[in-house]
Amino acid sequence: MKIIIGNRTYSSWSLRGWLAAKQSLLPFETELRVMDSPEWISGEAKADMPSGKVPVLWDHGEAIWDSMAILMYLADKAGHDRFWPRDMHARGLAYAMCAEMHSGFAPLRSACPMDLQHHAPGFVAPADVLADVRRLESLWEEALTRFGEETGEPWLFGRFGAADIMFAPTCTRINTYHLPVSDKVRAYIDRVLAHPFMAEWTAEAMKEDFPFTRYPIPGKIRITQP
Repeated sequence: MKIIIGNRTYSSWSLRGWLAAKQSLLPFETELRVMDSPEWISGEAKADMPSGKVPVLWDHGEAIWDSMAILMYLADKAGHDRFWPRDMHARGLAYAMCAEMHSGFAPLRSACPMDLQHHAPGFVAPADVLADVRRLESLWEEALTRFGEETGEPWLFGRFGAADIMFAPTCTRINTYHLPVSDKVRAYIDRVLAHPFMAEWTAEAMKEDFPFTRYPIPGKIRITQP
């Protein structure tokens, strides 16, 4: 298998697809296409992207595009237990949460684009962004309380899975823009950011040096590596 991704620093949907591939434990290659490069703008870099967007998973000559579709495909291929909780009540909530993430939270996603190379401590979140954050807190706290904590595991539904993958870029947004959250949610975000898959992705993102001016958020400060 091969997954085509965009810039690791900025491409939140690429991150979701790549995390799903990692979670599958199946062998795959990663191919990065530089967003906003001349080849990207001309369309040359998108010739094997059916939707013209990243990520795309290629498997034995078949393309699967869209992060949610990639996640579902890999769950079928590698086993649903790697991605979804067994308990049907937990699974139903996990399905609903992932679907809401896929189609919702537009104010947060628009005002706070993913950016792993900077942080914005002075960012003032508008009311609709704070409303999205409160909704995220409610969802995460419910999942952690009902299904995560009772298993003794630190993730939304016990083991790391589909819901954690779908919300991982959102965790980076809350971290980058210093958005206010409860202590319980802050601890969960810290666990997501420290996950080995996330650490691997972030380390590669920090090496990127591609011109990219699509997200001119005022007040961003470059993160310096220790």
